[in-house]
Amino acid sequence: MIYIYNDYGGTHTTALAAAYHLKELTQSERKLTKEEILNVTYFNKLTKEDSGKIIFHGIDENGDSVYTIGRKSSKLVVPALKDLILLLESKHHFQEKIIFSNTSPTVPIVMSIGGFFSRGLKIDFIGVPLLILGAKQCCDQIFRLVENTKQTGKSSNEENIIILENEKFK
Repeated sequence: MIYIYNDYGGTHTTALAAAYHLKELTQSERKLTKEEILNVTYFNKLTKEDSGKIIFHGIDENGDSVYTIGRKSSKLVVPALKDLILLLESKHHFQEKIIFSNTSPTVPIVMSIGGFFSRGLKIDFIGVPLLILGAKQCCDQIFRLVENTKQTGKSSNEENIIILENEKFK
């Protein structure tokens, strides 16, 4: 199975989701610390040039691959990837369950502003503290989104390609 977490930039909520999925971060009743957030692989490290790249994060405890992608404002990226996978399935008998999980609903406004300052304007002294505040605000939602994504992956759904918009995690 392949999990692909996606959002606008691919470097904040997706990075946190991949870290939770791979158990690099553990859920507890407390908020994440600044150090935990900043130590997440790829958190606030990707650039505009990384947009659209599928980035491998690791293999989970079940042997499943975990990836992320920043799709910018395009709502066409995930449907296009789904069509490509369907083509591969039909032409080359590719049979792998793939879950696309949108982390965008978990993004608080403070994280969007922080990402704009840090990634967009390269003003980290304003952006990074806002990103940390936003990550602390949404970490529980991201954890629950990941748990839901993993549960969906384990379900006996006949479909090989599942797209989760995750609106319930707003």
